[in-house]
Amino acid sequence: MALAAALLVPMAGLHAQDAAKVGFVNTERIFREALPAKQATAKIEQEFSRREKELQELAARLKSMSDRLDKDTAIIAESERLKRQRELADLDKEFQRKQREFREDLNQRKNEELSLILDRANKVIRQIAEAEKYDIVFQEAVYFSPRIDITDKVLKALNK
Repeated sequence: MALAAALLVPMAGLHAQDAAKVGFVNTERIFREALPAKQATAKIEQEFSRREKELQELAARLKSMSDRLDKDTAIIAESERLKRQRELADLDKEFQRKQREFREDLNQRKNEELSLILDRANKVIRQIAEAEKYDIVFQEAVYFSPRIDITDKVLKALNK
């Protein structure tokens, strides 16, 4: 019995040495709370504000034309009604096209900025992992214990 206990003691130490140090980083929090992410969001909003305003003005013009056509339908000639309907349809097509282009361009810019932020965050994560001797750091998980969450450390480093 004493021999078995003597053999198990070194093994317990071996298992403690082999235990991996694991960390987790919540990427969504990084994108939401990191100063570079907030700056990127403000930059994108500024870049796209003029186009967004133009879209809003075009939508208002479209609604105004539609309302005026609805109101005047009973009192205008058939040829005038058809002409206005064509103009309204053309303006609606233009609006739809500009709106689609706006969304595509906005999504592309957001993806570019998020990619840059993710690259920066990955460098910071790597530095923290090396400095604090982490064996593995996960960025996606179904579940993680707050005990292994190093997101605050990463945010602090990114915000410097």
